[in-house]
Amino acid sequence: MNTACPVCGLVFDRESGYFAGAMVLSYALAVPILAAMVVALIIGNTAYLVLVPFIFRYSRVLWLHLDWLIDPGEPS
Repeated sequence: MNTACPVCGLVFDRESGYFAGAMVLSYALAVPILAAMVVALIIGNTAYLVLVPFIFRYSRVLWLHLDWLIDPGEPS
């Protein structure tokens, strides 16, 4: 970080500990975001576990269709 603004000359250097408030504010902003991400992950994992039987069944169906599109086999 520059010690002073190259345009107006404002000195950015402050006394020791001046930016401790910025660290606290950063922490206060980060914790709710991280908590929301954890909650969303837990909800997503739970929903996935509930839907596994359906996902597995339809993934097999889609795979069979894809295989048939790529290699339709011998004409009947």
